[in-house]
Amino acid sequence: PYKNELYPLWRFKTPELAQHSCEMIYNKFLHYIDNGDFVGADMAKKYLHMGFTRARRYWNHSSGKKWTKQNGKWEILPKDHNVERFFRSSNIFKDYWKLARENEDYREMKKNFNLKFK
Repeated sequence: PYKNELYPLWRFKTPELAQHSCEMIYNKFLHYIDNGDFVGADMAKKYLHMGFTRARRYWNHSSGKKWTKQNGKWEILPKDHNVERFFRSSNIFKDYWKLARENEDYREMKKNFNLKFK
């Protein structure tokens, strides 16, 4: 059920969309925390992290492709840093991701969850 709630909110194409997306996802994160739903909170945090990594990928490689096959072997394409908006979007997601992962209630829930399933 979390994907159906979080994926439609996940946008990073422009810094404005990223900001709105982060606010919506972080609000979901807080909602899950308030309801004692660690799995939902963890999924929301992961969407914030994915927004950071995906936007950063497009900043590093404007085509979105990191690898190319040359002479039968895979090689990493050089970073081009052509699209500044993805860099700004990635930083917005990074800030919200850090906010979520450092949330004391989340950390406590994670500790209890890990103890329960070890």
